[in-house]
Amino acid sequence: MGAIRHLEPTAAFGACSQSAFMTSPTEKDPYRYQVGFGNFFNSEAVPGVIPVAQNTPQICKYGLYSEQLTSTGFIASRNDMQHVWFYRIMPSLAHGVAQKLPENEDLEARFSANNENVEFPPQVLCWLPFLIPSDSEEIDFCQGLKTVIGNGDAIMKEGLAIHIYTANVSMRNRAFCSNDGDMLIIPQQGRLDIQTELGMLMVRPGEMVVIQAGIKFKVSLPDGPSRGYVQEVFGSHYELPDMGPIGANGMALPRNFEYPVASFDEDLSEWEVVVKLGGKFWSHKQQHTPFDVVAWHGNCIPFKYALERFINTAVVDRDQSDPSVYTVLTAKSKIPGVAITEVMAFTPKWNVTTNSFRPPYYHRNMAAEVMGIIQGPYAGSSRDLRAGGLSFQPSYMAHGETYETYELATKADLKPERVGEGFLAFMFHIPTHLGVTKYGLERSGVLNPPSPALYDTMRPHFLERTEEINEDLKKMGLPPLGTARS
Repeated sequence: MGAIRHLEPTAAFGACSQSAFMTSPTEKDPYRYQVGFGNFFNSEAVPGVIPVAQNTPQICKYGLYSEQLTSTGFIASRNDMQHVWFYRIMPSLAHGVAQKLPENEDLEARFSANNENVEFPPQVLCWLPFLIPSDSEEIDFCQGLKTVIGNGDAIMKEGLAIHIYTANVSMRNRAFCSNDGDMLIIPQQGRLDIQTELGMLMVRPGEMVVIQAGIKFKVSLPDGPSRGYVQEVFGSHYELPDMGPIGANGMALPRNFEYPVASFDEDLSEWEVVVKLGGKFWSHKQQHTPFDVVAWHGNCIPFKYALERFINTAVVDRDQSDPSVYTVLTAKSKIPGVAITEVMAFTPKWNVTTNSFRPPYYHRNMAAEVMGIIQGPYAGSSRDLRAGGLSFQPSYMAHGETYETYELATKADLKPERVGEGFLAFMFHIPTHLGVTKYGLERSGVLNPPSPALYDTMRPHFLERTEEINEDLKKMGLPPLGTARS
């Protein structure tokens, strides 16, 4: 029998992760987040609450109630399935009778030609910054929602609505829930401290947050009066766009999307829950907080994203890419290959193209464009768009820069340049006709459509060069311009 050999280790042990990755709190954001777009997360505020290998045990730990929220049909494909299991102190059904709240004439969820509250104007529109409530009135987030643009019908789960919100007070013992659709919220002024059933999110200007239909949330205003934008999709969900030849890297990285962790209150005081359904507000009272979820697991979870983390993918030689390269999120329609909306981010970047017209070229798109500025001055010349305002280009309607901008661009020395420093904006590309509400057209008080006189200086350069053109035609053996057709 041979001698036993003792092998020396080839390397010393380094370290082993002690927990899953989570973000760290900052001065402006005290919360921690899990990361990864579309992940199936588990989160426990009290360890050991989530049952092992099942969802609905006969008795949940500590006497909690199990409750599921589904956000897709039961027979949806596995790739599309969205749901979440809650383990909560009181079940959601423990509430009073729903009462219809007074009509809010500035909310809309049905966009059709026979709706008297909606018009389909074939012209470019622009709004100055929407007005924040005065100190003499108290308006919270859900009270400050006003619809500007949209299409489809929330009851039919088709289309979307674009709202603005302006608020000057926090929601206190009131929660809000939209049963109409998933809300993408973009603050422009003031952070939003959002408490949801699944945990806390602090959302600052420069970030966007998505809260799915059916999830209750409460908005507090740590910075005082606040303003921002909401795009609500009916019957669909926000997802990452396909990247095609770009490959796996670039644009919005999945690991930069942040999700809350379980957080709950012990509160048996009276609460009001406001539900939006069909663009109408209903309210019910309950003797317990809706934010009592001790643990949860699933993938139907609110999330946020910082727009400055978007990685631009642009042309480095000549010409311009289609704006779809700026897409952060998309929501699919029922037509394959067609989105309900594409959410785009415009962030600082390098412009290095040669022999190219660098400003936005003149165009008429099938898709309508809705644009808002979060911060910084607008570099375009076609409208007076400011941070806190909004612009709208309808389907197929021509838009582009003024003649003065055209002249400068055609004579510019095309050196590499950094553009958009200090500027942050978004655009919704929507491939349908959009209706504008009476609030947007009449009651907002800030409608400021661009003047047609902006383009009065446009010149027909082609007609000014008739002699040069005829000389070239002659060299090619062709008749001059103006020759009668035979």
